[in-house]
Amino acid sequence: MSSTRRLASLVISALMLMIATTAFAQQQYEAGVHYTVLDTPVRTRDASKIEVVEVFWYGCGHCYNFEPIIHAWEESKADDVDFYRSPAMWGGAMKLHAQAYYAAQALKVLDTLHTPLFVTLNVERKRLNTPAAVADLFADYGVDRDQALKTLGSFGVLSQVRQADARARSYKISGTPEVVVNGKYRVSGKMAGGQQQMITVMNYLIAKERAAMAAAS
Repeated sequence: MSSTRRLASLVISALMLMIATTAFAQQQYEAGVHYTVLDTPVRTRDASKIEVVEVFWYGCGHCYNFEPIIHAWEESKADDVDFYRSPAMWGGAMKLHAQAYYAAQALKVLDTLHTPLFVTLNVERKRLNTPAAVADLFADYGVDRDQALKTLGSFGVLSQVRQADARARSYKISGTPEVVVNGKYRVSGKMAGGQQQMITVMNYLIAKERAAMAAAS
């Protein structure tokens, strides 16, 4: 075979492989199968970036298992991605746990208390179902107990809790953890095929939104 024919054969083979790979990717990340397209897009907090929101609950074992996975992704995310967490609440002590999240954030101790809140509920099996119990946990990590108690019930924290609840309702969250990409797509472990696959689908949707933003600019 001549070098020209050999080169042509290689090019054709590469094109066929690329087409097959593209077809596989499209099949792998199919709307309605591996992720949900929201009926009504939800406004993001920074239109110049691609927003990724993790909806979670401290008392959720699946969220506890997902935390190191999403944290590793967060550490290496691109600069054009705006990531934040939003607590879910639909009963029981979930509202109080959301208050704990925003109180820790307000007191600038979220990095210290985020993992202990997960561990207390999922490993130690403590209920944390009263403000006093949450304040005691904060105190265990060096936060003034009275200040923690006051912050838990503060106007600012309760306002953020209401916003998080409204946000989850807009996303139509059905379980935790779930991730919403740019206010348009909802990703769950069940649909994606597992928690690690959630990250893969997230990255696919981020790339999809990045391409759409570039085309519109």
